[in-house]
Amino acid sequence: MTFPVSRRQFCSVAAAACLPAAVSAGLFTPAERRFTMDLRCGSIGVQADQQRAIALAAEHGFESVTPNAGFLATLSTAERKEIAAELQEHGLKWGAAGLSVDFRGTDSAFRDGLARLPKEADALRDAGATRIGTWIRPNHSELTYVQNFRQHADRLRQCCVILKDHGLRFGMEYVGPKTLWAAKQHPFIHTMAETRDLIEEIGLDNVGFILDSWHWYTAHESVEDLKSLRNEDIVACDLNDAPAGIPIDEQIDNRRELPAATGVIDLAAFLQTLAEIGYDGPIRAEPFNAALNKMDDAAAVAATATAMRKAFALVK
Repeated sequence: MTFPVSRRQFCSVAAAACLPAAVSAGLFTPAERRFTMDLRCGSIGVQADQQRAIALAAEHGFESVTPNAGFLATLSTAERKEIAAELQEHGLKWGAAGLSVDFRGTDSAFRDGLARLPKEADALRDAGATRIGTWIRPNHSELTYVQNFRQHADRLRQCCVILKDHGLRFGMEYVGPKTLWAAKQHPFIHTMAETRDLIEEIGLDNVGFILDSWHWYTAHESVEDLKSLRNEDIVACDLNDAPAGIPIDEQIDNRRELPAATGVIDLAAFLQTLAEIGYDGPIRAEPFNAALNKMDDAAAVAATATAMRKAFALVK
């Protein structure tokens, strides 16, 4: 079965071309923040099946964990309910799943993925998950901006109709670094404003943003941009810091730092604003960091948890 290229793979190619309670105790009150500290294993170089991801999240004080739609789709309804019960036993919630549909490639690949989507959406619904998302490639070698925009709107609208029928909210993540959007002949969506245009063009009420502090920073955006959003506009959020000593427009997308590692990105302002607008979804680390990827699984999850706690503590 063929799935679309991951952003990790894409970024590598493009770069070469150019709590539960343990987290909240003593640090937060429910009134100060509603978002969850989320574990998405693949983003930190950890290979774990769904049960192992749940166990790691519980062991290291996370509050939510990414659902694996492909895996859940292989289970019976009863087995999905068992996974949901296991999640609750650990005091965890679901984060946001990833969209498996290849909406960037050929028509046939898109149709094949779209045909699988109802089964995966069924699985997520049965397990109690409500969020799913993807990222928007910020350039194209052949399609102009308008051509690419129309294709995205048409294909993603078809996905979102299916997701809406299953009670799922869909988020899109813009990719901000200039080193990526300028890497091919035709730049594409790479800012919050452009993503908002696509959301409006899709025209369904279950569509919103996946935010990322890294892309907010590399798109030269501000707190005022964040304040233009409501809780219901945001489906999921990634949290990262940037290497020091590199101008914004020279930052490379797959060379990031764990949250609050360098202080280059103003995570205090970013998270405080999300808390103030009442964002209640998952926040997960996505550092694409070579040193982190070399660690064994437990060490990588522990380092990520420590970095996330440090960042969350900035919320006052």
